[in-house]
Amino acid sequence: MTEFNLGRTVWITAGAAALLIAVLIFLRFRRDIREDYRRLEAGQQRVVETDCGPIQFASRGTGQPVVVVHGIFGGYDQGLMTAEGQFGEGFHLLVPSRFGYLGSPLPPEASPEKQADALACLLDARGIEQAAVLGTSAGGTAAVQFAIRHPDRCSGLILVSSNAPGESVGLPPESAAKIMFRSDFLFWVLTRGFPRTMYSIMGVPGDFELTPAQREEMDRVMQTVMPVKPRAEGALFDMYVSNPAINEVDPGSITVPTLVIHAQDDPLADFENARAMVEAIPDARLVDFERGGHPLLGHGEEIRSEITAFLGRTQAAAE
Repeated sequence: MTEFNLGRTVWITAGAAALLIAVLIFLRFRRDIREDYRRLEAGQQRVVETDCGPIQFASRGTGQPVVVVHGIFGGYDQGLMTAEGQFGEGFHLLVPSRFGYLGSPLPPEASPEKQADALACLLDARGIEQAAVLGTSAGGTAAVQFAIRHPDRCSGLILVSSNAPGESVGLPPESAAKIMFRSDFLFWVLTRGFPRTMYSIMGVPGDFELTPAQREEMDRVMQTVMPVKPRAEGALFDMYVSNPAINEVDPGSITVPTLVIHAQDDPLADFENARAMVEAIPDARLVDFERGGHPLLGHGEEIRSEITAFLGRTQAAAE
């Protein structure tokens, strides 16, 4: 065989192998993404028409009402997963998908204030006069605005790894984010092929050694990111509108009892910002942990206990 023919054979073989790998990757992606969409369709959620427009939500339990406001790349499914680890019996959990997430459309001129009003509209639609609100991460802006704009409807405010007024992490170019967030395939590659990168994106500190149980926990959270395409408009709204808008809030205007839970090593939501916000709120308490990152890894039982005790106090005060 001549050197030319040998080289040609090598290139053809390499090309065929690359094509086969590409086909296998595509088939795996198609299988996984179909399962992700089926999971959403099978979720126990509904869309209710309100005076603020359609709102998708899930509901769990009975007892003291609590609205659980999810973070970026979330939706009702992520909110439910968050709530499962933070609440026991005795609570009626309302878990909406925020603007631009899954079945809740992004309205024209969306804002955290409008999102807060939509939470009040959801309470109206469910016949609930007053509820506590828990905001996680990027959901903190809407939760804070609900407490400020509707203090008579808010029995207490809980902020878990929430954004707070102050300097924040840098943002990628919006044009790049639009491409990334609207691609199920790109996010599938990240979640399936580069889980450590996703852990970092989700706020696990680089030097944090995950236990097998914590790795499994993070993998479950990553499942609620997919599919990303029906969450894209909400994620873009959070990143470029809602998160920066926290700097327009005066924490001193929060008049409801407030509990803030935060890790000192949180790489996404600065701890000092959270501490300063607590100091500015008239009736606020800070529960902080030295380690745990943005997901507050390793502190599930403590967080659950603190939230239960806080809500017990707010309920007793209202009676």
